[in-house]
Amino acid sequence: MAAWPWTDVAITGASSGLGRALAETCAAPGVTLHLSGRDAARLAAAADTCRARGATVRDAVLDVTDAAATEAWLRACGRLDLVIANAGISGGTGGVTEPAAQAQRIFATNVTGVLNTALPAIEAMAAQPAGADGVRGRVAVIASIAAFVAAPGAPAYCASKSAVQRWAEALDGAERLRGVRLHAVCPGYIRTPMTAKNDFPMPFLMDAEEAARRTLRGIARGRLRVAYPLPLYLAARLVGALPPGLRNALFSGVPAKRVAE
Repeated sequence: MAAWPWTDVAITGASSGLGRALAETCAAPGVTLHLSGRDAARLAAAADTCRARGATVRDAVLDVTDAAATEAWLRACGRLDLVIANAGISGGTGGVTEPAAQAQRIFATNVTGVLNTALPAIEAMAAQPAGADGVRGRVAVIASIAAFVAAPGAPAYCASKSAVQRWAEALDGAERLRGVRLHAVCPGYIRTPMTAKNDFPMPFLMDAEEAARRTLRGIARGRLRVAYPLPLYLAARLVGALPPGLRNALFSGVPAKRVAE
């Protein structure tokens, strides 16, 4: 029996990291998972694991920066209780100016890709019947605790996560009138292939499985902002409130995030 109240779930970026952990945590008999990712082999492996747990899985190779393909994929899913716009990429400055091409790729995936996923999902959900809880559907966007800190070592990443966090939280006020809920998920450091390349301290680093459980619990409880772990979230809010010059000075002694390969 499913541990969560959703039987039809779509997740982007489900081939590794948090996306795969979310898929595996949702997987159970009676649950249909629609999983997408860019790496066919890794996506197939994630799908097989979810099937072994009893879920029905429909996997599709997809790049969320392709708006038409993403909308077509979502429409083909049929009714969805939960859509998680998880696909995202990372990159830093490496201690110098962030490469222009990297910044553009990050915004294309982390912002435009999220919109390409969330907007058609919201419209489809608004037209479907409400569930037992009175909600027609839920859309969760994966932001980050980095959304609250303008870290000079990862400007595009921080800005992209801030954009989708604020967009989801602002839009929820109107969409809940149509029976659709949005959730801005802001995790701290998660042990994934993405963070394995980081050369700087990552306080409160957690496994992807624990992050997936915290994410899904927050969504199930109807929380608009799902931010964890609490100590890191509070620290980020404090640092984010500092004057920009002072904040940048504090970060000057911290190793910069690597440029994406």
